[in-house]
Amino acid sequence: KKMALELFKPFIMKRLVDLDLAPNIKTAKKRIEAEEKEVFEALDEVIKEHPVMLNRAPTLHRLGIQAFLPVLVEGKAIKLHPLVCRAFNADFDGDQMAIHVPLSPKAQIEAWMLMLAPHNLLNPANGNPIVSPTQDMVLGLYLLTSHLDGDVGEGKVFSGLDEIYYALDAKAVGLRAKISVLFEGRLLQTTPGRIIFNATLPVGYVFVNRAVSDKEANRIVADAYSKYGPAVTAEILDRFKELGFRYSTLFAPSIALSDIKTSSKKKDLIAKANAEVEEVTRAHHNGVITNEERYKKVIEIWTKTNDAVTESMFAELEKDQSGFNPVYTMAASGARGSRAQIRQLAGMRGLMARPSGEIIELAIRSNFREGLGVLEFFISTSGARKGLADTALKTADAGYLTRRLVDISQDVIITEQDCGTKEGVWMGAVREGEKTVVTLGDRSFGRVLAADLVDPVSGDVVIAANTMVNKEASKKIDNLGIDKVFIRSALTCETRHGLCASCYGMDLARLKPVELGEAVGTIAAQSIGEPGTQLTMRTFHVGGVATNLQVKNNTIKVPVDALITAVSGSIVVKENGERVFVTRGNVEFQHIYQMFNESDLKGVRVEDGQHVTPGEILANSFISSEGQETINLVAEAQGYVVISNGRFYIKAETQNIPVKIGSSIQIEENQFIKAGTVVGNFDPYNDAVLTDVAGTVIYEDIEKDKNLKKDDEGNFRIFEYRREKLNPRIRIGNSEYTVPLNAILSVKDGQEVKAADVLFKLVAAAEKTRDITGGLPRVEELFEGRRPKDASTLADIDGVIEDRNEVVKDKRVLYIAPENEEQEKVKVTIPTSKRILVRNGDFVRAGDQIDEGSLDPHDILRVLGVDMLHQFLIQEVQEVYRLQGVFINDKHIEIIVRQMLRKVEVADPGDTNFVSRQQVDQHTFRDENNRVVSEGGVPATSRQILLGITKASLNTDSFVSAASFQETTRVLT
Repeated sequence: KKMALELFKPFIMKRLVDLDLAPNIKTAKKRIEAEEKEVFEALDEVIKEHPVMLNRAPTLHRLGIQAFLPVLVEGKAIKLHPLVCRAFNADFDGDQMAIHVPLSPKAQIEAWMLMLAPHNLLNPANGNPIVSPTQDMVLGLYLLTSHLDGDVGEGKVFSGLDEIYYALDAKAVGLRAKISVLFEGRLLQTTPGRIIFNATLPVGYVFVNRAVSDKEANRIVADAYSKYGPAVTAEILDRFKELGFRYSTLFAPSIALSDIKTSSKKKDLIAKANAEVEEVTRAHHNGVITNEERYKKVIEIWTKTNDAVTESMFAELEKDQSGFNPVYTMAASGARGSRAQIRQLAGMRGLMARPSGEIIELAIRSNFREGLGVLEFFISTSGARKGLADTALKTADAGYLTRRLVDISQDVIITEQDCGTKEGVWMGAVREGEKTVVTLGDRSFGRVLAADLVDPVSGDVVIAANTMVNKEASKKIDNLGIDKVFIRSALTCETRHGLCASCYGMDLARLKPVELGEAVGTIAAQSIGEPGTQLTMRTFHVGGVATNLQVKNNTIKVPVDALITAVSGSIVVKENGERVFVTRGNVEFQHIYQMFNESDLKGVRVEDGQHVTPGEILANSFISSEGQETINLVAEAQGYVVISNGRFYIKAETQNIPVKIGSSIQIEENQFIKAGTVVGNFDPYNDAVLTDVAGTVIYEDIEKDKNLKKDDEGNFRIFEYRREKLNPRIRIGNSEYTVPLNAILSVKDGQEVKAADVLFKLVAAAEKTRDITGGLPRVEELFEGRRPKDASTLADIDGVIEDRNEVVKDKRVLYIAPENEEQEKVKVTIPTSKRILVRNGDFVRAGDQIDEGSLDPHDILRVLGVDMLHQFLIQEVQEVYRLQGVFINDKHIEIIVRQMLRKVEVADPGDTNFVSRQQVDQHTFRDENNRVVSEGGVPATSRQILLGITKASLNTDSFVSAASFQETTRVLT
């Protein structure tokens, strides 16, 4: 009340004068200061339907300021609706917020229409609800809607909902008992709690008959929004809040030390791990493995053990208290805590990382319930300290990234309805190996199709071009079983200033087509920057525990039933019959969805090579080996029909497994294999180079005590030798093998070797932990268009590698001979210290990596063109965020990438006014060329360039914009 009195002072004074309660403004002011009774009556009237705006610093995205209708309360604290806390990133531990009063009628209307909290239920970054139950509310809803075996009144049957409410009041039935009730004319098995929950949902909404976790609540909110709009959704959310708080109070879950159940198998698992570690250490002492291999094996042992302890601990925790152990319930419902945190409480703390990111091989075997030993506590400190230091430093970095993103994209505004372009980009599902992470339907949701979407089977147009993909259309796309769609994109929009609504698509914050004048550039910058800040703050919760370690396994398996279609690479058969790759190889396979003998099918309705989709009829009948007949055999998945050699099967597109040098292979081409069959084995710790011929080893330019020395473990390694130029090689007969730096030699000079013997090993680099602290600098590096330190060299053309063993100034020289012999050979130089991934005679395609290293975006643009660069940048940025479980719609990243690719560099100015190597805006370049051509002159030629966000901001045509960004004095002088 005190605050409102101060903020609304001018309005109250006017009201007091209007009501003749004060002769003039001065008296009115005095009466307000005296806090008389009439003043508060006037305040109540003034405040009606006058929204106020709340803001919490730091305002990282537009949801950091929202408007509310004020309610007056006693006391000196602002009371805030708990559901909007997520958008503000606020919590109730003393956060401060600023209140602003919109004065003019126009400002009030804007606050009312655009900024009112109930109108901002979705996150502009991805279109998901940002207002949804959290913490206590989720816990209450979860406990209310789960079922408890043996609860009071289990198995009772009720004739209607009223009867259930009577029974609950009479305590004749428990909230979590399994009961049956007559519902919409059929008997429904459910629990009283779920009946209470469903009463909060709109009439006609599908009955939710499962435990409601945070994900489920989110799904219901999103669904309600798309079906009923924001007003109804806001009501549902308020009911969820009431219900959640009420039942979390009634069930009153609390944690005691006894609820943190440790695993009974832990002792044995740790003893087993200790024995394994001892064995590995012994092997290292005896010189069987190198120190790096030992380190990696030890880390792998502890990672596996930690997972095993966690598994057994969770299995026991789940059964405890009939599945309602409070610690488990909190994590399972998504109210608080995660698997990783419970693992530290009740499993084992596991491996910790040093500040540099290396993993300390001494695992912490205790958990917090047992308490840490002195040494364990000490090991933990470095991770905890790094976490806190990172948080402080990275918050500033993320803020600066947001500022640069806003600066480059602030002039991207929706300026027209449709630019009329026929261009677009191809979009596919996001896959990691066999697993689909984001389906094609989800990715294309809210985008406009650039071309008709045609059913691959019938050839009918399913969705016409220039249609926006809504929820139904996105489901259709997933069911069609196509692998890519052609969509309109900010990257190909031809609008001169800003963007057009069709290329942008849906406004994700309102799930409607975007309106003219919407500042989509700023929204994009905030959507990318806001989680950046969040993520950096998020590293320290787990306290530097080394997560994200993929346990290495040394077998190559095909995860599905498949047909091996090709095995490429050169293979040598050893004396023991083992077949080994002596170059990099590839195993190509096709997933086989269904396979039958042709003789068992009657009335086949499809032909060889035809594309089929799920549910399509393949044959009139099928007789199995047991003699059972299936009428109308249907396809279970989408793929291509193959009928050959008496077999009938449906296969997917060809997939490819790259195989390391030195891998043994256990399958043949054209072999059918079952899922999980081992295709081959390899050494996960070392990369070896093998000889493909037998003969005598001759060292060339490998001289003892110069570039060949014993390391600490007694291995012979190649070191750098500065005094003379040495190009270390091993010659066997007519074959030569270049030996890179740090290689460990496995053969001696003059030794006789057989084909497929190991000549030398390269130790794979030790794992560092990946988190967004490795991630935020990665995002920055991508947006700044920096060249990576150890950039990989890409092949400029398709062709065959020629290695003539040339070395010029510490660089190896390779040639790529194109297939067309009239073209010139391309020369490639590579530093001798880097490992080369190709061998003499290998065929490479343009854009293939020739040596180890990270990909350089500028090279991708030069060799593979602009479309591949788009894909690369979007994919890399998304990967960093996805690793942290943050979803950002592609269109936001596309807008930033579009701004980075605005300029071209003039190659040959022709008759234009440009100078060679001048950087010009694409549109300016096109206009000038059109002018010159219309006058009969020679047009200029150019190449596309990629500018980092800072450079692009400083290179704008407006000097005011550049000066307001940074380096003001340099820009203005």
